Amino acid sequence: MWTFFHKLGSPRYFYDLSGRVLPWLGLATAVLLLIGLYWGLVVAPPDYQQGDSYRIMYIHVPSAWMSLFVYMVMAGAAVISLVWKMKLSEVVAANCAPLGASFTAAALVTGMLWGKPMWGTYWVWDARLTSELLLLFLYLGVIGLRNAIEDPRTRARASGVLTLVGVVNIPIIHYSVIWWNTLHQGPTISKFSKPSVDPTMLWPLLIMVVAFMLYFAVVLLMRARCEVLARERNTAWVRQLAAQA
Repeated sequence: MWTFFHKLGSPRYFYDLSGRVLPWLGLATAVLLLIGLYWGLVVAPPDYQQGDSYRIMYIHVPSAWMSLFVYMVMAGAAVISLVWKMKLSEVVAANCAPLGASFTAAALVTGMLWGKPMWGTYWVWDARLTSELLLLFLYLGVIGLRNAIEDPRTRARASGVLTLVGVVNIPIIHYSVIWWNTLHQGPTISKFSKPSVDPTMLWPLLIMVVAFMLYFAVVLLMRARCEVLARERNTAWVRQLAAQA
């Protein structure tokens, strides 16, 4: 395991390995997205209270879940970068930020669209929505900080520290509906012993969550591969790839 971990830290090994797995990840992503969307938007029955308006959850819930997941991936990469100074972890952390910001923005927008018919308003300053908005600002802060610093190592350290400081917001988002009285509904999917969602609606939602995770992996690998080539453009193996192209 440690041998694989160290090999994965090699830019050339990462580039070769990611090139082999990307087509399969892309295919799996497309298949699961099609199945999840068709099942959720066409096959799943209307909700007895919300009617068909609940179907936006097949985008909203995976986006919200990914907004937290991507931040934890970014924080993990930041720890590796700060402790072991692995260049590839810097690449991963840097490319997680725009993807996480996109998922967070999608979660906020779809949540507003869902909230209007359910709550009568697009936005309320309750704990869940406010902490999710703060997460978007954290992502944008990391992106802005990286763009403001020219030195690569200083940039990686500063953005890594900011990322780790922002981790405190993750449990606040997750437990906000439990700790405070909010308009946002409480936990549903996370109650694995007795989820509050009917299986005919739950299964396509779980498929969409997995599809979003695979989509994130595909886009992250593609962005990371491009950055690795840019960073290693003066090395022999990149010049050899360019000559073979």
